[in-house]
Amino acid sequence: MAEIIIIGSGTGIPSLRRGSPGLVLISNKSIILIDSGPGTLWNLLKIGISYKDFDLILYTHTHPDHTADLIPILFACKYSEIPRQKDLTILGGPGFKRHFKKLKNIYGPWIDPITYQLKIIERSSRPFKYGEIKVFPKPMEHLPESIGFRIELENKKTIAISGDTDYCENIIELGKGVDLLILESSFPDEKKVRGHLTPSIACKIGSESKCKKLLLTHFYPLCDEVNILGQCREIFKGEIIIGQDFMRVEI
Repeated sequence: MAEIIIIGSGTGIPSLRRGSPGLVLISNKSIILIDSGPGTLWNLLKIGISYKDFDLILYTHTHPDHTADLIPILFACKYSEIPRQKDLTILGGPGFKRHFKKLKNIYGPWIDPITYQLKIIERSSRPFKYGEIKVFPKPMEHLPESIGFRIELENKKTIAISGDTDYCENIIELGKGVDLLILESSFPDEKKVRGHLTPSIACKIGSESKCKKLLLTHFYPLCDEVNILGQCREIFKGEIIIGQDFMRVEI
């Protein structure tokens, strides 16, 4: 069995209801963290996962609401009483190595690994294999370095994650026939912002990709003032899940 746990279903705008973006994918053999917005490290503890536990981090892009807890994670890994021992791989889009180098220039030895090996990888569209898990990235319509992921698990289940994006063919391609498609749905239909999806556009992608289940997340506070499902039902006829913090979705 595998499951997705939503660590944060919101954005960079403070909300008492929704934390900043973060997902955890737990499979039979691996724990994968997908994005780590502010508060991710603390919220992971609430579901019993520490800085020592995940094997791989995937970053959809470098906006701070998706990456801010990378430094606290690496800093915690150096804690002398309970240091991280397991090697860690971090995968991001084009330019992620440059982004990480800038962070190292600021924080220096405070984030250098001592008791484990750290590997930083960039991908735009080339597949990546981690153990029995296959990761297929594709560029998204947000930032030049933005990528989404299709993940194929050891049990043959499939997931696709958009990160931040506008409507594009690549996310439809990633989501084709997947067991679970996770899409951002930042703003209500009547408040569309370039580079982001709305509920009806997300559901259009879900319908065109023929995914089996659709999970919406990354909601700005405006979204909690409208009927999100009401903006979806006429477009996507399958199961729609409105993401909430700490929600668990079986794959």
